[in-house]
Amino acid sequence: MIKVGVVGASGYLGAELLRLLSNHQDMTVSALQGHGSAGNAVADLYPGLEPAYSGMSIETFDPKSLSGLDLVFLALPSGVAAAQAEVLMAAVPLVVDLSADFRLKNAGLYDRWYSFAHPAPHLLEKAVYGLPEFYRSEIAQASLIASPGCYVTAATLAVKPFVEANVLEKDDCLIVDGASGTSGAGRQLTETTHHGYINENFVAYGLLDHRHTPEMEQVIGKQVLFTPHLLPMTRGILVTCYAKAAHKLTSKELFEMQRTFYKDEPFVAVTEKPPATRDCYGSNTARLSAYYDDRTGYVVMLAAIDNLCKGGAGQALQSANIALGIEETCGLTQIGVIP
Repeated sequence: MIKVGVVGASGYLGAELLRLLSNHQDMTVSALQGHGSAGNAVADLYPGLEPAYSGMSIETFDPKSLSGLDLVFLALPSGVAAAQAEVLMAAVPLVVDLSADFRLKNAGLYDRWYSFAHPAPHLLEKAVYGLPEFYRSEIAQASLIASPGCYVTAATLAVKPFVEANVLEKDDCLIVDGASGTSGAGRQLTETTHHGYINENFVAYGLLDHRHTPEMEQVIGKQVLFTPHLLPMTRGILVTCYAKAAHKLTSKELFEMQRTFYKDEPFVAVTEKPPATRDCYGSNTARLSAYYDDRTGYVVMLAAIDNLCKGGAGQALQSANIALGIEETCGLTQIGVIP
C-alpha cells in the first residue's frame, strides 16, 4: 500500500484530496499536516469525512517528519511550499504541489505576479507540469509535480489542440473569459465571498492582473487577455475562449479535430453541445466544445470542469497515479453528481 501525506489538509483542496483518497485502492493516508490548522480533528472540520478519518488530527507541517512516506500532496498557500520543498524532496520520493510555486519556469515572474522572490529557483526546471493530457510521459518520470491552476487547466484543454494544429492566427491575442464558483477562493471567508455579497451576484475580479495569466501564456503558447468572474455557486469553472482563425473553418471540422485529439483521454469529453459546469460536478472530467463563427472569422472554444477535482485535487491525484505507475483513473470518477 502506498503511504500518503496531505499537507494543507484543512483547506478545500486538502479536503477534496481526502475524499478522493478514501476510495483509492492502492493508497492510504498516513499523515495529515497543515500550515495553520494544527490540532484540529478532521471530523471536526469536515464531519462528512469522519467515516474514513475517524480519530485523525492535523499536525504541524514538518517536512522531515514525513520521511518514509511514498507520496506527499502539498495544498498550501503560494510561497509556503517553495520554501520547504527541498527538505521535503530529500525525505519523500514524490511530491505533488497544488500551489503555484513550481508552475512557472521563469523565477522572475513570481515577483511580478505573486509578490515574492522564489526561494528555490533551481527546482523550477526539475518540476514537471501536471497536466496529463499534454505531459503524461514527463509526469511518469517525475519526483516533483506542479499541478496546474484551475482556470489554466480549463483554458489549456479547450485551446491548445487548435494552437498545435496551427488553425489560430499566431499573432492574435487569445481572449479567455472565465467564471468560477466560490470554492476557488479557498476556505477562508473574505468580503467578496460571503453569502451576502455573492448571492444573486456576478462580478469580474483580478482584472488585467490575475495570477493565472502568465501560466496560461506559458502552457498555451499565446498572449492571453484573461478576465475571471465569480459566480454564486460552490463548485465549477466555465471558460469561453476566443481567437481569430488562421483560415476559414467549420464548427464540424473543429469538433472532429478536438474529438480526435482527445479520443484516448479518460477524463476529457468532447461534445457538440455547449458544456455545463453541473455535468462535471464532483468528477474529474473536463467537458469541451468549439465553434467557428463564419461572420467574424473567430473560433470560440469552451471548457467546463469541477475546479476542486479536475481543476485541483483530482488532477493532482491523476498525475500521482501516473508517476507511481498505477492505473491513471484509480480513485477518480468520470461521472458527475446528478442532479
